Amino acid sequence: MDRNAELVLEVFRALENRDPERFLALHHENVEYDWPRALPYGGTLQGIAALQRRLETEPEKTWLGTWGPLQPTEQERRMDPRVVSSNGREVVVLYRQRALSPDGERFDEPVLGLYEVRDGKFARAQMFHFDTAGILEFLGRARESNAELAT
Repeated sequence: MDRNAELVLEVFRALENRDPERFLALHHENVEYDWPRALPYGGTLQGIAALQRRLETEPEKTWLGTWGPLQPTEQERRMDPRVVSSNGREVVVLYRQRALSPDGERFDEPVLGLYEVRDGKFARAQMFHFDTAGILEFLGRARESNAELAT
């Protein structure tokens, strides 16, 4: 496996382990994230400073703020990333998006990600979800379940 594929897998490990220092240290200063716009954290986010700011000020509009509360154990945080292809600059990874709603509903779907490494750092991520509508439905039910438990 080439160095860039190893770097991308290291980013996954840092995310699974909830290691923010390691996660951010692996990123290029001008990193770009691109998620499907329909998702609560969807759209494009440019730059490590913007990523950190969003995590601090609007966590609900981030991947971690959306999925983190629904991943209470290692089992849900495990993404099982598998490198499908790497051309030396771009790395394609198939991984699992898992979650557990407050009422016990499990979510487990595949995601395909296209990642770019530049200057030895994680520089770009674009995720392709197989069932965006299913994700939105699960997140909606999880929110409802959480609101019911809170009352």
